[in-house]
Amino acid sequence: MSIFRKTAIAGLLASVVFAGSAFAGEHLSLSGKRIGVAVVGTQHFWDREAFNGAVATVEALGGEVMAVDGGRDNQVHADNHDILLAAGVDAVISILGDGAVEPKFEALQDAGIPVFTVDHPSPFSVNNTTSDNYYMGTTIGRYMADAIGGEGKVAVFNAFEGALRICGIRAGLWKYVLADYPGIEIIQPELAEEFANAPEDARKQTLDLLSQYPEGTLDAIHVGCWDQPAIGIVQALEEAGRTDIVVTALDGGPETLEIMAEDGSPFVANVAQQPNLIGSTSAMNVARYFAGETLLPQTYVDVLPVNGQAEAKAVYAELGYGTLD
Repeated sequence: MSIFRKTAIAGLLASVVFAGSAFAGEHLSLSGKRIGVAVVGTQHFWDREAFNGAVATVEALGGEVMAVDGGRDNQVHADNHDILLAAGVDAVISILGDGAVEPKFEALQDAGIPVFTVDHPSPFSVNNTTSDNYYMGTTIGRYMADAIGGEGKVAVFNAFEGALRICGIRAGLWKYVLADYPGIEIIQPELAEEFANAPEDARKQTLDLLSQYPEGTLDAIHVGCWDQPAIGIVQALEEAGRTDIVVTALDGGPETLEIMAEDGSPFVANVAQQPNLIGSTSAMNVARYFAGETLLPQTYVDVLPVNGQAEAKAVYAELGYGTLD
């Protein structure tokens, strides 16, 4: 954990615990508690930041962390919850994952160990902390439609709509918005990006797509759930001299915001999440639970819409990534 991240978490805790917020006066603490933090993987920026936020906040509240990393294998991630169950942790924060985690959550619940999820609603979770995925999907749909003047052909990378609920919401709401634009056609079949080395995989698939759609016949490319593939998409468009094609995506990591901030970038719209804050908020909710508060099933953390170069630079600075000239 960098000094910046620790300072940011400390500032968050100071503002949340002591500055008249909903937590004020509760003297939240996890002292004497051992909290399991299970993350599906730490290769991707979002996952790593959410994990870092959860770990740093548990420690800042005086708790001990027992961390397990699934290495981006959903079954390994699920099985890691057995390790936390056997260790008898006081609570579990589980970050992402697919349906394989559900029986693990149930076993933890049966053992009296409360589960708090990140981006994974579950009937066995006390609380799920997440971004408003409905807002993300509708917002990026409007931004993309506006960017192409409400008509044209659009390709979409959409590998995870049916596999992960958050992806289904984001992609589904994007399509819902586009249904109001009869002049927009989503090219079939939809493209399916690989998670591993997503930028290079998307670059190759985009070059192949461009060979099928000559200049003037393709107007936009969208990534339905995240934004790492967009890095490769932009690279392919630049290689082929087709930067008139609009690119949109979701997540707003630092790499993609940097691309959006470049002059003449085809990457025109995004919605930035705050994964570090999401992980931190989940840890705060664990402390609230042990303080006797009743939590709502969902806690939503604000997202930051990014429409164009100027907003990319502003959001990059707002999220603490630095300054883009």
